[in-house]
Formats: sequence, structure tokens, C-alpha cells
Amino acid sequence: MSVDRSLGEEQPWPVEYVSSRNDATRPEDDPFYSAPEGYDAARPGTILKVRPVEVAMLGRVRQRVDAWQLLYRTVDLDGLAQASVTTVLRPQNAEPVLLSYQCAIDGVASSCFPSYALRRGSRAFGAVPQFEFLLVLHALRRGWTISIPDHEGPEGHWGAPKEPGFCTLDAIRAVLSFEPLALHESTPVALWGYSGGGLATSWAAEMAPEYAPEIELVGAALGSPVGDPGSAFTRLNATLHAALPLLVVAGLRRTYPELDRIVRQYVNEDGMRIFDSAESMTTVRAVIRLARHDLDDYIDVPLADLLALPEIVQIFQDIQPGRTAPTVPLLVVQSVHDQIIAIDDVDGQVDRYNDAGAHVTYLRDRLSEHLSLHPLCAPLTLDWLADRFAGVAVPEPSTRTVWSTAFSFAALRGLVSMTWTTIRALTIGVRV
Repeated sequence: MSVDRSLGEEQPWPVEYVSSRNDATRPEDDPFYSAPEGYDAARPGTILKVRPVEVAMLGRVRQRVDAWQLLYRTVDLDGLAQASVTTVLRPQNAEPVLLSYQCAIDGVASSCFPSYALRRGSRAFGAVPQFEFLLVLHALRRGWTISIPDHEGPEGHWGAPKEPGFCTLDAIRAVLSFEPLALHESTPVALWGYSGGGLATSWAAEMAPEYAPEIELVGAALGSPVGDPGSAFTRLNATLHAALPLLVVAGLRRTYPELDRIVRQYVNEDGMRIFDSAESMTTVRAVIRLARHDLDDYIDVPLADLLALPEIVQIFQDIQPGRTAPTVPLLVVQSVHDQIIAIDDVDGQVDRYNDAGAHVTYLRDRLSEHLSLHPLCAPLTLDWLADRFAGVAVPEPSTRTVWSTAFSFAALRGLVSMTWTTIRALTIGVRV
């Protein structure tokens, strides 16, 4: 999908400036999220509404940073217009660069969307973006403006292919055209995400050359980027993390009508009640409540037979990243002993990228697991992104298995600094 547009042209849509609300309202009850009539005639990336917001750790501890939310026009998987929101953070004395951070939304409930979960006054216990916000605040200390898009779109299409890329890239377009930031179409832009956010970042990097070639992407950091969602689905069923495949089905039902038809045909009443309840849960709540649930207990045919249906096989093929080579340098980091994302699945994604000619630096970490890798590799990742912004020559493509990405003086120094950021964020708030 390509879009003929230019960021340098005058924006053809009148932007609505909305005053900030004192309370954080769920998106379905917040009129800011409603697109104005006729917005589908605007170009992708067009800003529709703007409001200033306050952001806070866990919805409580206010962070002293300039923040706005932009409602912008984007498209879904089928190319139909939709409006999504990105949260933009700008530090004092910001450098003329932009980092797009894709959170691990990993759910379909609107309380998981970063535009809600990161706001002061939000009530989103168990929403992963609230924990990732610590890393975002630390990245802000580098002087980078950061965009945090609701990359699942307004309907929570978790697991959908390509669409997270469209939402992310159109958010970047919107941010670059937002005058208070003083950015422009040639501003260097980088991408970063982990787990479900790493998957979204993969789609953004893959879609960029055709969908948004005018964006000056300089690099993309993919942390534990899932690799093969279909494989993860079958492997995690009936485990401690059984909620994750259930939540993926909840998201994909909203994207693929044929999957919704199959679910309604084969899943019994108890199973449908579980699916319905999962749609309102944050990720952590779902993982706690649905641990070890086995989909085989809720369908009237063996799960293996259901997954062998041609419609399901096609969906699993659709949602696998790595079939299109990004044209920007990639950093991929994965734990060898990850309990959620199999190392073989990420190896496969990297192999597909390499076979297609992408430039990949791949680090396989022996001592971490899924939850610890993200903070441990953050200093290395931020240094790699800083090099991309600075125009430092990219090292030769490589695949290395290391004991830990944190085993270097620079990484240890970064972890100490990140610890200080965490203490301030959780107590008095970070001022950047």
C-alpha cells in the first residue's frame, strides 16, 4: 500500500484544539477519540484534534514533561480510514530527532492503550504500557522527542498484520507536522519496541518503504519481536501465559470476520464467556485469571483440527512478520531462554530478514528471560539508537550469542542511570 502525500504541503484539515480534562476518561467514553465528520477525506497522518495532557507513573505520580495527544487519520488493514491517538512527549532543550516507541499493548481493552494508561488519573492496573513508561522516561533524558502511538487502532486489533505499521507511521507523520515541536519532514526518526511492541515495530519497519517513504527512518530496535505469532499461540495454550493467545484471538476476531465466524461456530458457551471477559481485562489481570486455561476444553473439535482449517492457516501466515525486508538498519535482541517468545521463532524472523537482504544486528542473550531482558538491554539499545541519530556508521550485519547484553561498562553505567530515573519517576516525578 502506497500513499501519495507530502509532509511539506499545507495541512488540508482544520485542527480542533481541545482543552485538557482533569480526569482520564476511558477512550470509549472520551469524545476526543471521536473522529470529525468527513475526516476520511484527509490524508493519512493528518492531525484532527490536539490536546495537552499530564502523564503519570501508574496513573498517580505526575511526570514533569510537556505532553500532548494527537488524534490523527490513519488506515486499517483493509485501507479504510480510521482515527487513532498518539501521545507525544517533549523534553526541555529537545534535539531535532524523533523516537517512536511502540508499547506492548497486548490486549484489546481500551485501558491497555498508552493514550489512556499513561495519563494522570488513569485506572489501568496491569496495563503493560504503565511499566514500560519507566524506559520511555529514561529515553527522554537523551533529549529525544517521543511518540507513543495506540498502534492497535481504535478497536484494539491486537495481532493484526501491517495495521500497527500504518498506525505507527501515520502517527510519525502527524508528530512531524505538529508545529510546537519544530520538527520537519527531514527529521531523523527511529523506532523501538519490545514483545508485542517489538512486533508492531517490525510491521512499521516493514511497511515504511512503500507506505511512508518520505519519513527519514534511521533505524529500528526490535526487542523480542514475537517472530511467529501462530507458533506462540499453540505453544502458550494451557500454560501460565495462556491468556496471551486468548487475547490474540480477541484482537484477530475484530480484524478477520471469518475467524469470528469460526469462533462462534466451534467455541462453547463457557469458552465464549471467557473470551468476552478477556476483552475487558488488562494484560496482567488476564494472565493472572486465565493461567493454564486450555482452549481444547472449550471447543467441540480437537484444537489441532481447528488450527488446520484453511482459514486459520491463512491467518497465521498473514500475521507472521519478516516477509518484507526493512530498508533501515535493525537491532534485534532476544533471550535464549525466553519463557514466552521462543528463540527459534525470532531466529526465523531474523533469517527471513537476512535472506531478503535486510541489515540486521542480532543479539541472543543467555542469562535473561522475557521480563528481565527489556530493562537489561535498554542501555545498549539506547546507545545503538543514539548512534543511528548521530549518523555513526552501522557495523556489519551479525548474529551473536552473548552471556548478557548488560555485561559492559557502558551498559552498567546505563543501568545505574536508569535506576535513578526509576526512583525519581516513582517518587517525585521526572523533570525533563
